[in-house]
Amino acid sequence: MAQAGDENLYAAARDIARALGKDPSAAGDILQILSGYGASGNRGGDPRPTPSRGGANLHNLDRSLNSLERQISGYIVEDRPIWSDPVDSRTFLDSVDELIAIAGDLRSMAGDKSVAVCLSRADDLIQQVMFRLQEEFGYVMDRAPDSFDSDDDDFSGEEDNDTSYGVIIARPVTDYKIVIEALQSSVIGDLNAIAVRMVAGGFGKECSRVYSSRRREFLEESLSRLHLRGLSMEQVQETPWQDLEDEIDRWIKAVTLVFRVFFPSERLLCDRVFSDLSVSSVTDLSFMEVCRGTTTQLLNFADAIALGSRLPERLFKVMDLYETMQDLIPKMETLFSDRYCLPLRHEAVAIHKRLGEAIRGIFMELENLIRRDPPKTAFPGGGIHPITRYVMNYLRAACKSRKSLEQILDQTENEAGPDASALSVQLRWVLELLESNLEGKKRTYRDPSLCFLFMMNNGKYILDKVTDNELGSILGDDWIVKQTAKLRQYHSNYRRSSWNQVVGLLRTDAPYPKLVENLRLFKAQFDEVCKIQSQWVVSDGQLREELRSSVNGIVSPAYLNFIRKLMESPEINGRRGEPFIAYTVEDLEMMIKRLFKESSS
Repeated sequence: MAQAGDENLYAAARDIARALGKDPSAAGDILQILSGYGASGNRGGDPRPTPSRGGANLHNLDRSLNSLERQISGYIVEDRPIWSDPVDSRTFLDSVDELIAIAGDLRSMAGDKSVAVCLSRADDLIQQVMFRLQEEFGYVMDRAPDSFDSDDDDFSGEEDNDTSYGVIIARPVTDYKIVIEALQSSVIGDLNAIAVRMVAGGFGKECSRVYSSRRREFLEESLSRLHLRGLSMEQVQETPWQDLEDEIDRWIKAVTLVFRVFFPSERLLCDRVFSDLSVSSVTDLSFMEVCRGTTTQLLNFADAIALGSRLPERLFKVMDLYETMQDLIPKMETLFSDRYCLPLRHEAVAIHKRLGEAIRGIFMELENLIRRDPPKTAFPGGGIHPITRYVMNYLRAACKSRKSLEQILDQTENEAGPDASALSVQLRWVLELLESNLEGKKRTYRDPSLCFLFMMNNGKYILDKVTDNELGSILGDDWIVKQTAKLRQYHSNYRRSSWNQVVGLLRTDAPYPKLVENLRLFKAQFDEVCKIQSQWVVSDGQLREELRSSVNGIVSPAYLNFIRKLMESPEINGRRGEPFIAYTVEDLEMMIKRLFKESSS
């Protein structure tokens, strides 16, 4: 009876401590007050001295520990999960609280050998309890899919949840503002209750390990729906670029979903499961362990691309990776702000930087590609060369990412002065290389006129590609004005080299016999030029009409004036007779309109 009374007294002391909002470990002080009150109010006048505070406390703590050992041991050896019965789980947690509090009281009394023995028993029992709580924590997480209802009000989002191999996974989403609550509030409450006790018992890392392993399964199963192949660095280097382009598209969807939906949802869940802990680092550690594997997998792929080939055709997909990372860096800085996640954030920033370096390298390789495209044979008809089409379409497409390119290239030296951006310098340099390359290619033509037509065709194409778009805006009006002047000069040189000699035969300051001879020579040369140049190519319709009009503008007036002068000659009458005139002015105009083809085919 006395033993039961002491235990009841100690339990009452703990209840008072809780009612006062104090830690249960304060029960020792309350018990001392109650014990002193009992001694002074001894109506029987018992002369026995009141036990010392330490001795009374140790005696009562030892008896309470014995009682707890009996209660807790029954749960520890139980085969079925304790959390399969709400009453058992509540009772077990109360017993664990009592045990942890008793251990705390015993530590405050350290120094006595008897206390050390009692504390050792308490610590052994705590360790057994922690192992069982660890199992129960895993059980509660594993049973969550069975108790989860996708129609539950706690699910914030329009997507249903499916289960796969006992793990809740989210269906692919397009609304990145949703929050996935994969666990019911009741489950989160149970997990939090266990976590609080495990942390109090010194098993915070073990609790974190169980939690993070289960949540990693959720992420892995969810990501599997996006069909990421999880390529290693070596596999990325060996995979054909066309296949990698498809993988990059899937990667962008995955990484966006992860950092805008999954990880924020995981952070929220982690904060709820590990709320009210005496050690806040457990929350951050758990979140890092949940995210680390997925983050590393995603970043490794981007890093492999960044370290891969610098072939020019890779620019646009590498730019997609860079811009995706650029958009997500602020989110990463928010999510990975604690000391455990800091290495992940630093790695993401480093890989983002390496992607920028890859883009700079690709631009350098574009320069090499232009240099390595030497003149071989004359391009048919003097039309637009494939290298011109490739480079201009390439630059125009690249400039759609102007902001990112400026950010990347700003780190390079700017040799054009303070008023020109690094991107403008780079683009002008590439176009200078292209022009130099075309100058070399024009020398493959034997006809000087065709050389100028070739440069005119390609120059007009270049100007058209920089008109009314970002590329032209970056290059600037002064560059466009200079290129327009070059185009006019090519036009003038073509007309002079092709038609000056022909039109020169139509001079009227010659004797009649010479005029007749020149008419014959004019026809022969005009026919020859028209025959040749009707096979030349001018793809641009506007340029084609401008050239025809320009030729007609110098040939027709000169021819009309020549014929008039010839017909007015005094020698045309009499014995010589009328000279043979093969073409009218209208005939010449019709032949000039047949100059130049639209394509070389």
